[in-house]
Amino acid sequence: MPVAPQTPDTSPHNQVADAVAGNWVDTTAPEWSRPYLRLSRADRPIGTWLLLLPCWWGLALAMLYDGMARWEDLWIAVGCAAGAWLMRGAGCTWNDITDRDFDGRVERTRSRPIPSGQVTVQGAVIWMIAQALIALAILLTFHPMAILLGVLSLVPVLIYPFAKRFTWWPQVFLGLAFNWGALLAWTAHTGQLGAPAVVLYVAGIAWTLFYDTIYAHQDTEDDALIGIKSTARLFGDQTPKWLRRFTVGTVGLMGIAVIFSALPSGNVLAMVLAVAGPWAMGWHMTWQMRGIDLDDGAKLIRLFRANRDTGLIPLMFFGLALCV
Repeated sequence: MPVAPQTPDTSPHNQVADAVAGNWVDTTAPEWSRPYLRLSRADRPIGTWLLLLPCWWGLALAMLYDGMARWEDLWIAVGCAAGAWLMRGAGCTWNDITDRDFDGRVERTRSRPIPSGQVTVQGAVIWMIAQALIALAILLTFHPMAILLGVLSLVPVLIYPFAKRFTWWPQVFLGLAFNWGALLAWTAHTGQLGAPAVVLYVAGIAWTLFYDTIYAHQDTEDDALIGIKSTARLFGDQTPKWLRRFTVGTVGLMGIAVIFSALPSGNVLAMVLAVAGPWAMGWHMTWQMRGIDLDDGAKLIRLFRANRDTGLIPLMFFGLALCV
């Protein structure tokens, strides 16, 4: 049954349940903008990082593959950052539009702007289109092949909110959408899609399965009541075993992508430094598994947010490899 909208409230106290405490949206943003920024998850920045980091991985490995960096790579990096913020916002808005009835029936999500009545569906659609159009303007400054990939990225974005209705593996569709930037940024630099970028993309999907399974365990009881599917519900008590598998997949596939990106230059030191990135990333994922408690929602969200640092670790090693 649809949830009846409540009276809109843009007060700083009408924050979303899982927002970061003391975030800038709830404390300093103009009151009129807060519901829309909450709709874009600007009060929960981890999603932007998780969308952006594969872009920067792809760009770094493309530079390693070519053995050079150009001034336009700085714009690709900045453009990806702005585009990630905008498209994450547009994607989350689309997700909340399609999930508005489900969100009103889940404890963690019923405070979101649409089910709580802060934003109308019509207002959300306009906001989503505005964000997407600005992101398109940035995309149009990239290489034509990257522009084509950017347009194609809309397919998994549009499908993802419906995935949990027809498959136990909706996290795969999230991974398809969230790691597309690895393909796009590589292509923006090189002008063509390469095999290392595809392998890196699949590694990112394995990483998404890792962190979003952790995230989904917060809602398993509510999801079971309303019929929402997820890997968290599918795996149940076997989740730690699957997280180990996703860790191995992430590290192994990223390692392969790094090796084939570094081979053309023949720089052994650069290759060793770059390969250390996924190895160190794997240790951080292992640390997360050691601290996991599937029944502790507060710990689950902390571990999920820790994946910003997980994704930054290989990027630091890629940067070192580019300097030698």
